[in-house]
Amino acid sequence: MSEEDLERFETDVELKIYREYRDVLPMFRYVVETERRFYLANSVSISTKESGSAVYFEIELEDAWVWDMYRPARFVKTVKVMTFRDINVEELEPPSTI
Repeated sequence: MSEEDLERFETDVELKIYREYRDVLPMFRYVVETERRFYLANSVSISTKESGSAVYFEIELEDAWVWDMYRPARFVKTVKVMTFRDINVEELEPPSTI
């Protein structure tokens, strides 16, 4: 497989994931972004933890979708993430019912 073939494959996979994201977005309440992944979820819980002098965050998501091109299944029941870095959580507007 040439470098061009690999690039084309990754571009195609990213486009498929974007289309899936666009289709499933109305099913979720929150967008969660960590340094490694992007999630959609219906329940988010964040706890601040200490380990010696370091502080980290423990994020628990339920009923989630994961943006990751290397995962064969992106829908997951529960996710637990631990990170020393920033977390962005955004509550989505409910879809309009017009």
